[in-house]
Amino acid sequence: MKQFTVVALENFPLVESGDDVAEMIVETANKNGLIIEDGDVVVVAQKIFSKAEGRVVQLRDVVPSKEAVEVAKLTGKSPKFVELVLKESNKILKASREVLLVEDKRGLVCINAGIDKSNVKGRGNFALLPENPDESARKCRAGIKKLTGKDVAVIVCDTYSRPFRRGQVNFAIGVAGIKNFRDYRGKKDFFGQILKVKNVAVVDEIAAAAELLMGQAKEATPVVIFKGLSSVVEFCEKCSASELYISSDEDLFRSAL
Repeated sequence: MKQFTVVALENFPLVESGDDVAEMIVETANKNGLIIEDGDVVVVAQKIFSKAEGRVVQLRDVVPSKEAVEVAKLTGKSPKFVELVLKESNKILKASREVLLVEDKRGLVCINAGIDKSNVKGRGNFALLPENPDESARKCRAGIKKLTGKDVAVIVCDTYSRPFRRGQVNFAIGVAGIKNFRDYRGKKDFFGQILKVKNVAVVDEIAAAAELLMGQAKEATPVVIFKGLSSVVEFCEKCSASELYISSDEDLFRSAL
């Protein structure tokens, strides 16, 4: 019988700028009585890295540009907030009263460049995405290896809306030690037909499953560890979440904006 185990680390401490995320994960796992093993997949909410890497901004310190003021008129958002979004973005894809959709500096298409207030202490404080989520994942993975001697994979995740669907889902925005896809192309299905397009974004599936235990409110469980996934994922040394990002030429949805 196929099965895997998913464990949320309880009582994870509040993260401050400069904290060592890997050390906090290992210490919290020990307090939870959980042994980190080779092949574990550690999923971490991006805000943990944002806080540890000093990516929290006080809105009152932001000076809006002329462009930010104009975009703010279109969206009804604060010019200071819009300035934060612009600084984190390569281009605006849609600006309206309903949405400010951008392609951010990492190539990720998302609302408000992923800038968020939830679970950030302090009035007027907003968390930006980690500067390089892949690098955040790599450092965390290396730190866990140094502390435990175990080879794990790390996924940095965040929650986003989806085209043509209600609700939000957790996605992978940074990876280390794990291949992004489970590629079925060229394989046969149950009836012998050759599969042509099935290339499953397995890291997104893992991130979505992790959210079931992470939650979005005051659960205080921002780290989830998967055990027993070695039969369905492939591990690797050189991986990047950028492989998940689709070019404008391939994107089926941008033309509908």
